[in-house]
Amino acid sequence: MMFAMDETAQNSMEKGTQPLDHILTELGLKNSDLIANSTEQLTFKVVAKGRRGRCLTLKVQMKILNALNTAQNQNHYELKDAFNYKGKK
Repeated sequence: MMFAMDETAQNSMEKGTQPLDHILTELGLKNSDLIANSTEQLTFKVVAKGRRGRCLTLKVQMKILNALNTAQNQNHYELKDAFNYKGKK
């Protein structure tokens, strides 16, 4: 049996396009660049969700952030630079 998610629950899981998307575009990086530079398990699907603003856990946000900082040497980004919300633990 499938349960339909009500609209308010679904909206609370969507945070809108994240600053991460702007950062990657500005640096000319693609999702595959983050995955290639990640030392942790990171997938295309997770990075895409992060850019789109789908709610991620804090642990997954940190994986994306670590990969971003490894993929480029221009800046050192913090969680608040890449995401406009703090993921749940």
